[in-house]
Amino acid sequence: MYTGTLSFDLLLGDVRSLKQKRSVVRPLVAELQRRYAVSAAEVGDQDLHRRAVIGVALVSGDAGHLSDVLDRCERLVAARPEVELLSVRRRLHGDDD
Repeated sequence: MYTGTLSFDLLLGDVRSLKQKRSVVRPLVAELQRRYAVSAAEVGDQDLHRRAVIGVALVSGDAGHLSDVLDRCERLVAARPEVELLSVRRRLHGDDD
């Protein structure tokens, strides 16, 4: 069994309120969940309206599949024009960890 996590540190574009922030973050989290069957949520900077931290987690029996899905998630977030991807933190854990 392998588990993998991604943590995206995002700078949001023209956002002036927490309500506008939700209108950007919620669809992004929902698309990650729907498209790649991962667990995803906003996990940090909830009180700042121009910053967001989104966490993604996945469990798989195959390390190659795990890396492939996490790569796709990263490309999806990086391609969104309404957010600027500041950093990505990736962690992979196997049975030996």
